[in-house]
Amino acid sequence: LRRNGAHDVDVDLTVLSSTMAYSEVYNMMYVPQDYIGKTIRMRGTCSVYENEENGQVYYACIIQDATACCAQGIEFALDDSYSYPDDYPGMGEDITVVGTFEIYAEDGSLYSRLKMSHMEPNG
Repeated sequence: LRRNGAHDVDVDLTVLSSTMAYSEVYNMMYVPQDYIGKTIRMRGTCSVYENEENGQVYYACIIQDATACCAQGIEFALDDSYSYPDDYPGMGEDITVVGTFEIYAEDGSLYSRLKMSHMEPNG
């Protein structure tokens, strides 16, 4: 682990170029088993999706490559110290999140996310 700020981080995407960060997130989606249990820090744009069937709201941190033509994102679930919706970021807001990468099942499908995440100030 590399100490960066107040938290230990296994993969710090905030210190990579936009192309390298995009590539690393692509790897997380392609070989997620290599990242399970690792603490990830990433900076990007908040995306919000609401499942109209069950009312569940999902948040993701989206990063783009250097040409801004391609984007990859990772869902995040903030820890219990954040109150929904007051403490949650808005659509399109610049955010930095840190959380533990996991795979979870929902409605018969597997998804990845950063669980027990927290937000850090952008800087």
